[in-house]
Parts: sequence; structure tokens; C-alpha cells
Amino acid sequence: MSEKQAANGITVNVEGRVLVMERIFNAPRSLVFKAFSEPEQLADWWGPKGWQTENLKFKFQPEGIWHYCMRCTDENQGEFYGQESWGKAVYHEIIVPEKIVFTDTFADKEGNAVDGMPEILVTMNFAEHEGKTNLITRSQFTSPETLQQVMNMGVVQGFASQFECLDDLLKKLQQIK
Repeated sequence: MSEKQAANGITVNVEGRVLVMERIFNAPRSLVFKAFSEPEQLADWWGPKGWQTENLKFKFQPEGIWHYCMRCTDENQGEFYGQESWGKAVYHEIIVPEKIVFTDTFADKEGNAVDGMPEILVTMNFAEHEGKTNLITRSQFTSPETLQQVMNMGVVQGFASQFECLDDLLKKLQQIK
């Protein structure tokens, strides 16, 4: 097992073919869970900074599907500007407000899996921690090589960036209350 501290307080561990990312959010667990379970909120923060997410389909229940598209809207991101990245999640287990398990795949506009891209089994645990939320994300790949492929694509940096976006949303939601 290797461990390192990434940007924005994310702790990253690699355990064979499993990527574990852990981060504490300054918000109650119920609010952090809602950011993942309500489509309007999810679209507000999902994806790295400078990208906008559109939910084409969102059914938050076991065997429900979330089909989405992230688009780069930041002209300062050079060759990424205007690019689209499609994804599809199939939910397997949901325990409000504690746990979400889903299979995540790179997809096309129709929701078909993209050949040659990994399918990832993701387990997210939301734990209360001194009035805050400790989010532990375990992403299981088919092999250590597949995990390395996704690491080389910048998955940790992408999560760090999108967790900044989640922080912004959580701050905004707590000010509204």
C-alpha cells in the first residue's frame, strides 16, 4: 500500500487494484450526501473546475442510471476547451446518508460503454466526523494496470478539482440555511 497527500486535503492510497481517496468536508453528512443524490446539486459541482455537467438521465435508486456529460467551458484550458466527456453510473446500493455503491464507466452520448476504457466499482462511505463529513471513496479496478491507466489520466487531480467545486456548493448551501 502506498499513501500520499494530494492537493486539497485528499489522502490517496493504492491497495493493489483499489484506489482509496479520503477527504473531510466542512459540512454535515446529510448535506454532503444530498450533493451526490440530488441531480440539480450534482450537476452544480460534478467535474473539474472549468467544466459544466449536464444530467441526461438520473435515477437515484438501486439499478438506477445516471448518464451525464461534462463539457469544458473554460477557454483558458487550451485544447480541452469545448471537449466533452460522457459517463454512466449504475447504482447498486444506497444507504441514506451513509453509503453509495455504483459502477462507473466512460460512455458515449447514447450511454454505451467506450471500448478500451475501464469499468470501475465505486463505494462511497459518508462518515460523521466532529460535525463534518469524512468521505471515503474506494474505486476498484479489474487490475493494477487498469488502475495505473486511470491514474495516468489524472483521476486524483480531477477529484481534487471537483472537490473544490463541491466545497463551494456546500458553503453556498450552508449560507442559505
